[in-house]
Amino acid sequence: MLNTLSGRFLVLTTVFVMLAEVLIFVPSIARFRMDYLSDRLERAQIASLALLADDMLETELEAELLENAGVYNVVLRRDEIRQLMLASPIPQQITGTYDLRMAGAVTLIRDAMLRLATPGNEIIRVIGAPVRDAGLLIEVTMETAHLRRAMVDYGVRILILSAVISIFTALLLFVAVRIVLVKPIKSVVGHMQRYAAAPEDVRGIIHPSSSVVELREAEEALMQLQTELTHALKQRERLAQLGGAVAKVSHDLRNILTSAQLFTDRIERSEDPLVRRLAPKLVNSITRAVSLCEGTLAFGRAEEPSPTFAVVCLHEIVGDIAESELLAAGSSKVEIVNTVPAPMMLRADPEQLFRIIMNLVRNARQAITATGQAGTVSVAARETEDAWYITVADTGPGLPKKAQDNLFTPFQGGARKGGTGLGLTIAGELARGHGGSVKLKETGPGGTVFEICLPKGDGTI
Repeated sequence: MLNTLSGRFLVLTTVFVMLAEVLIFVPSIARFRMDYLSDRLERAQIASLALLADDMLETELEAELLENAGVYNVVLRRDEIRQLMLASPIPQQITGTYDLRMAGAVTLIRDAMLRLATPGNEIIRVIGAPVRDAGLLIEVTMETAHLRRAMVDYGVRILILSAVISIFTALLLFVAVRIVLVKPIKSVVGHMQRYAAAPEDVRGIIHPSSSVVELREAEEALMQLQTELTHALKQRERLAQLGGAVAKVSHDLRNILTSAQLFTDRIERSEDPLVRRLAPKLVNSITRAVSLCEGTLAFGRAEEPSPTFAVVCLHEIVGDIAESELLAAGSSKVEIVNTVPAPMMLRADPEQLFRIIMNLVRNARQAITATGQAGTVSVAARETEDAWYITVADTGPGLPKKAQDNLFTPFQGGARKGGTGLGLTIAGELARGHGGSVKLKETGPGGTVFEICLPKGDGTI
């Protein structure tokens, strides 16, 4: 019950109403005490006026007047003369004097709380102003037992009334909250649950209907979110189906193109001049198609495996990449320079690190080869207390603006004609798996520099 919105509203309402009633109770009990004492002063004044009317009252009548007034004696000050009007024996010593003429609200509240907290019977002196200007001052001596008992009775009635009002108010608010807030919130939650069970079903999308501004804004935001998510899920499903089809086609096409490459080897040995002139173009076209199929298949894999870390020699890995790329370059005038310090060791997955650097080196080599000019691709490395940094720099023509804007976007970040941009995408994903990154440091007519950052320790830089 207390864990529900309605239950908490019920408890909070009861607490706040009771707190308000307590704030009302304190001045009310002080006012009750003030009225009680004023009433005793007024009764004493009436008794003293009876004595003024007849100076020779009998002792029994005087005692009866004091008993009716609830006091022991009465002092009336008229015309600057202080006169003891009525008197009877006082059973004990007077413990306090209270002047109602100059008492402020704070003083009255303090005296009332002290009287409630003092259970014994005491004798006090009370001073006030006579009613109807019947004198300058009236003073009485009285017991506190009757006063405190009357205050307690009054306080109990106030507290009972407060409790009834609190419970009634809390119940009303409980019902109102359930109707105005809880029911609409449960409706929103119900829509969310139905949508979560079948997000592709557009019938589960909420239609805003609440009249409460805040709830309607929440419903509208939820409707927008559900609509966008449903469209995204449909698009994702279509892309997944398309990706599966592309992967199958690419796999079969790669096999066919590989066979075609074998035939082109024989075509190149043909004596026909036209065939010999067109064969290299055919070989290049088939090679690019095979590369595209292989890249698409690699990117279409479900997920790269988590890296298996080991201490590797970076110089040896870069040397293997250089040899492989120089063989692939054939007669092109591209030089690959390995400037990595021989003793440098770092912690990484050797296979994935090979692929990261190879993709960057291959992209650089192909960019230079496409210009038909000579060039250099250099790989360097350094380390700090926090990370290892590997740079791949080339003297190529630089990246075009479109390639820079879509650098790590698959099928959009290719810098050369026919490129897919998958090399950088794959390199970036593998680097992130190591907790690192691949960044473009600079590019321009003088060349391009990429930097690989691999963190040490727990993978944070």
